[in-house]
Amino acid sequence: MATVAEVNFDVDRTEIRTTRVIVDEPAPLTPGQVRLGVERFAVTSNNISYVIAGDMLDYWGFFPTDAPWGRVPVIGVASVVESANPDIEVGGRYFGFHPMADEHVVLAERRVGGFRDVGAHRAAHAATYTDFVDLDAEGSSIDVDRIDEHLLLWGMFMTSFLIDDQLADRGFGGGSTVIVTSASSKTSISLASCLAQRSEVEAIGLTSARNRAFVEGLELYDRVTTYDEVGGLDASTPTGVVDMAGNAEVRASIHRHFGDELAFSLNVGATHWDQLRGDDATPLPGPTPEFFFAPGQRAKRVEDWGAAELDARIDLAYRRLVDHSAGWLRIEHRRGADGIEATYRELLDGNADPASGFICLPGSSPA
Repeated sequence: MATVAEVNFDVDRTEIRTTRVIVDEPAPLTPGQVRLGVERFAVTSNNISYVIAGDMLDYWGFFPTDAPWGRVPVIGVASVVESANPDIEVGGRYFGFHPMADEHVVLAERRVGGFRDVGAHRAAHAATYTDFVDLDAEGSSIDVDRIDEHLLLWGMFMTSFLIDDQLADRGFGGGSTVIVTSASSKTSISLASCLAQRSEVEAIGLTSARNRAFVEGLELYDRVTTYDEVGGLDASTPTGVVDMAGNAEVRASIHRHFGDELAFSLNVGATHWDQLRGDDATPLPGPTPEFFFAPGQRAKRVEDWGAAELDARIDLAYRRLVDHSAGWLRIEHRRGADGIEATYRELLDGNADPASGFICLPGSSPA
């Protein structure tokens, strides 16, 4: 039995600037459960999107707690510190979704290469979100020597790879240009890495004046422009937009500028979470914005290509991004509840340096 208390970082679902740190005494395990000691996890703007879409996409259902509080899912590594499951030994290290906490309990079912959370509250969630990958399993593609990069980039790259794939599968809606908002975010950088391999479209990174130099320095976008320069883009060119920012004003300006020449409008994230809604309820010209659902595109490609072929394509493209990240990604380790709090607020307020990649160490283990 674990003897230390569980320390959890929670967010008020009704007022996301309000947080708490709660300490719970660990309950005894029931048959089939394992207790995971969380070693490290990444916190990015993607997690802010989880907070915003927590009710709509049931991110709050991953690790439920007492209302109105919620536990934000994060991609991390944890070790089995206690097991009541005969198929899962103490000591194994697993990559997957964890809460912002130093420990949590999962009802586990062994799978090839790891296990799956089969708790009743996870029944409606895609396997992408419920699987835990054994870092020591034979054939694992995870580079443990670059685990921080994996935590920071893998989840967002998976989404971006599938965005790129869906757009190409649809012929980019007949467009020859793709605008990517919040171009300095790691999800957008991941998408730019994929788009850079395509000759049939031009990628425009849309960013703030503060981050323009950083985005240009990536050398992944064909062009970089700022939000106040949308009106200077060629409105006669069939153009689509992938909106990572979720800023209603920016999205409206793009729709109104391009009108019927807007080939598609795909909504993905909410990095500009505090500007999601605009005051003008007038329908936007051009196509109706569509919400991107990554598990749906993955399921389509598993059917089209088979899981092995899809994973091979993803792995090749991902390694290209990781190699490229050596030139711009600066990993910063944050420790304990105070480190988690500081990181969450920095990202929530939009003050983080886009070159920074935050890895939180909830316990006292060394980096």
